Amino acid sequence: MTSLTFISIPLDFIEKGLTLTIDAKKPDTLFEVINAELEGECRYQLKEGCFYDYEFSNPKYFFKKTDYVEAHSRKQFIGIISPNIYVGALAFEIFKEEENKYYKIKLEVQSVKSDYRTDYRYMLESITERCTDLIMQIDSPISQHFETDFNKNPETLYQRFTFVKSLIDSLDFEEAIQKIVSNPTTKWEEEQEVKDIRRIRRFNQKNIKQLVTKSNRIEISNNHFLNKTYGLTSIPTKIDSTRKIESIDTSENRFIKHALEDFLFFCENCELKFEKYSTAKFEVGLLATKLSTLLNQSFFKQISRPSSLKLNSPVLQRKSGYREVLNAWLKFDLAAKLIWHGGENVYEAGKKDIATLYEYWLFFTLLDLFKEVFKIEPKSITELIDYDKDKQKLSLNLKQGMAIAMKGVYQSPSRNLNIQFSYNRSFGGGKPFPNSGSYTTTLRPDYTLSIWPEEITEAKDAERTEMITHIHFDAKYKVKNFYELISKPKYEELSEDENIDLIKEEAEEVKNGTFKNQDLLKMHAYKDAIRRTGGAYVLYPGEGKHKPFRGYHELIPGLGAFVIKPNKDDKDKEHLQTFIRKVIANFIDRASQREHTAIKVYDIHQKSKLDSDTLNESLPEYISNKKLIPSETFVLVGYYKDDIHLSWIIDEGFYNVRYGDKYELSSNEIGAQYLLLYSKDQTESTLFFKLKSNGAKVYTKSELKKDLKYKTTPSQEMYLVYEIETECEKEFYGLNIDLTKLAGLESSKRPTAISIEQLMKSKIK
Repeated sequence: MTSLTFISIPLDFIEKGLTLTIDAKKPDTLFEVINAELEGECRYQLKEGCFYDYEFSNPKYFFKKTDYVEAHSRKQFIGIISPNIYVGALAFEIFKEEENKYYKIKLEVQSVKSDYRTDYRYMLESITERCTDLIMQIDSPISQHFETDFNKNPETLYQRFTFVKSLIDSLDFEEAIQKIVSNPTTKWEEEQEVKDIRRIRRFNQKNIKQLVTKSNRIEISNNHFLNKTYGLTSIPTKIDSTRKIESIDTSENRFIKHALEDFLFFCENCELKFEKYSTAKFEVGLLATKLSTLLNQSFFKQISRPSSLKLNSPVLQRKSGYREVLNAWLKFDLAAKLIWHGGENVYEAGKKDIATLYEYWLFFTLLDLFKEVFKIEPKSITELIDYDKDKQKLSLNLKQGMAIAMKGVYQSPSRNLNIQFSYNRSFGGGKPFPNSGSYTTTLRPDYTLSIWPEEITEAKDAERTEMITHIHFDAKYKVKNFYELISKPKYEELSEDENIDLIKEEAEEVKNGTFKNQDLLKMHAYKDAIRRTGGAYVLYPGEGKHKPFRGYHELIPGLGAFVIKPNKDDKDKEHLQTFIRKVIANFIDRASQREHTAIKVYDIHQKSKLDSDTLNESLPEYISNKKLIPSETFVLVGYYKDDIHLSWIIDEGFYNVRYGDKYELSSNEIGAQYLLLYSKDQTESTLFFKLKSNGAKVYTKSELKKDLKYKTTPSQEMYLVYEIETECEKEFYGLNIDLTKLAGLESSKRPTAISIEQLMKSKIK
């Protein structure tokens, strides 16, 4: 690979002497790769996120405008190429003025990640394997047999070829063939040969018969045993004999040859349909050549065509090499027919939209992970594959913008939970409480894990009661290290110069299509805008730690990121799996802060607030170092029977209430923090006191008389006694309450509890 500052690409196939000159605006972003065709790539290569100037040598030629080509406003033959986030072979259409005809060239766009080629191949193979596994779970397609029609659905042919290519154009498949060639299964066969009679060691029945009947004979002496005993005067010089030989022409090896021929037939048919000089045609040609080379080995020349396929052979199913080819062939028959209507961006010929592919690959990865953690086999998983019997077509229903939910119940010893995993679920904007959705605009995270108690059967009920929690994940293939986005230590403020640098950096990110800071802001948007969101996390294939940021003391709510690399190593996935297990532990914990908060939110918001609910009165901010909440702070409205009773209350600092089986008191009445006194025929009261926080105590009538110096003879056996503070908050000085506005003051003279909110609305101003 040669790095260049500019290149002049000859376009003699369009017009002799015509050239296209491309200038790089940054060093090491423009390359020429000799023999790039051997890797299925273009010779001239750009880099994603960079900018290039271009110019045609003839002003009559120009590029068709696309989202990665911007021509000059007055001179169309010059302009700027900006690949943005595209990766792979980008097609450029070249037009000539006053001609209704166009020509096409392709330039390769490299990913900023050095391992994107291996990532791309691995993810294609994984998705193919997962899709064919899904197909194997559906009964109806398995019982059907139909041939691939190369004339139907030509727009998806490259997609189907890519599925098949990922199965057979791999190192594992090559190693499987080499294992078979180096250590094949064999059988013993008898081979006929004409052998000198003197070399026969043992004579069988057939050999003995030939001693009499075979021609080309020689005389034997009279003293010979055969002559003397059997009267045989001559014997043949040579007779027909058989020998045991080891043969590789077994039914298993015949199947291997048949599978390779099937693969080659598919590739050759694809090659006929692909556009001339296209990347797709070149790719399929390379694969066809590789398969032809394998079949031309002397090993396969010794093997005949199969008359039947014994797929239940233990050798095919168990022996290394054979097992892998059988698996590939079984998947190939279906993969060649599978159409993925959501994969246009991924499978456009030559184009490697690796970011979208990573998003699709993560869907299957997360699905497997959640199935393992929750021990759920979603019943709706077969809905991912559609089979049209009439059209004989298989379709994968995985597409950006379409929500697919996998549901199930997670069972634990203490609590069962509903689990729902959604892809591209839309959370509608502008819906009022208690509906689900976003406060503002519609948001659509890549993946959403929703959890709520099994007892609440409907998700909408769980939303209304605040008992559901959504955890969102977004795929970000472009991110290298998420935690580098947080460049400053905790709690450190940016200086003025640093703030200016940050603004410039963000502008450059937008220009280059990297959007690092916006990746972080998007997680905040999900968490803060989508109702009942417990967390939002980035999934990316780079480097970094796995410690999410917590909103409070518990794991959720929170933000963060997890590294999930597209490879066979499950160590990255273990971090996310551990996180999900901790989330479940938090949901099982009935005393968690998250659950307590959810209940409080529901209690607070379940009733719509009216204008009459407004409270603008002066109130203390805190009571005994606790925030005063008017609707949750209660006043005991108590009756005093006469002036003697009132003087005892004021002089001794106590207030007594009848207590016993006949007199039930609510928790609000027992735990009241203030006292308002009234007597017979009163319509107003200024007798407002603060109660001590040590709570009410139970006294007998004798204790009330003796210990608390009650001034009259108590009429009941038991009393509940409150202790009164000597001082009250200044905001309550001079408080005068209109008793006629207080509901619940009954003729029984039993005390009742009202909230501070109700009390202040009865205030006489």
